[in-house]
Amino acid sequence: MITALDKHYHLAKNDYELELSDLEFSLLRVAAAFERWRADCMACCFDQPFSGADTAVLNVIRMHNRPKSISDIGRQLNRDDQSNLQYGIRKLVKAGVIKKASTGDSKKGVTYAVTELGREATDKYAKFRRDLLIKLTQSISTEQSLTEVGTVLNLMAGMYDQAACVAAAHRISN
Repeated sequence: MITALDKHYHLAKNDYELELSDLEFSLLRVAAAFERWRADCMACCFDQPFSGADTAVLNVIRMHNRPKSISDIGRQLNRDDQSNLQYGIRKLVKAGVIKKASTGDSKKGVTYAVTELGREATDKYAKFRRDLLIKLTQSISTEQSLTEVGTVLNLMAGMYDQAACVAAAHRISN
């Protein structure tokens, strides 16, 4: 006779906490797989070692074909790690896929745009994505269900951000 595993542990003392913990671990696995996918897909398109995060920054800068500031990019990606974003942007500039588009009176006035090389790389990325990933995702879902999943994930991002704000007020000082 097979008995059910007791999955309760320090993060999950009841069934709801267990379900949330299982979801969180699923999100971690999806995030890691998504990071690998973006990096590996870009490696098919461009001969430079870009991480998934670098690839996301490049695609955000290309979005709507208009220059973006670091704060625009951070907002779009829900990132507040300015120094890591700046490092990624320097890497993309050095590779020649983006360039400074404008500079204002201060650092906040700097925006970035894709170069022709960046446009070619992101076009290739979009084609590989279409050829490899879109076919896979169409086999498991419809446009409506992807919209619903995206809405739930965005709501959860907001909840985690709110919880992080409250937690920040209770940090143990060093």
